Amino acid sequence: MEIGWQYCDDVNLVSLQFKNMILYNVTVKIDKTMAADWLHWMLSEHIPAVMGTGQFQSSRISRLLDQPADDDETYVIQYQCESMDHFNYYISTFAGELREQHNNRYKDRFVAFRTLMEVVGETE
Repeated sequence: MEIGWQYCDDVNLVSLQFKNMILYNVTVKIDKTMAADWLHWMLSEHIPAVMGTGQFQSSRISRLLDQPADDDETYVIQYQCESMDHFNYYISTFAGELREQHNNRYKDRFVAFRTLMEVVGETE
């Protein structure tokens, strides 16, 4: 991981830059009748399996709060890796089987989309 400092004269701000740090987001809308089972499975099996590939440094799962009460549950799983090389290795080597396990278990009960982001700064 390449780390550098950036100083911005206009606002007198110093920020720590994380170059090439990658965030892989998976957003899942799961049938509300399966949400408890899905969340348990994600926390006990799927996320540990993804992390067990050794390609990600950390993960977190969050639930969307501002959605209608009668709507299905929406979650975002966020994985952090240090480079595109790590991400591409995960996709080419592990992602297919892990996605298949998820798809088989929750077929026709979820919708998912994935986004990839580069971290350009972080403050505390």
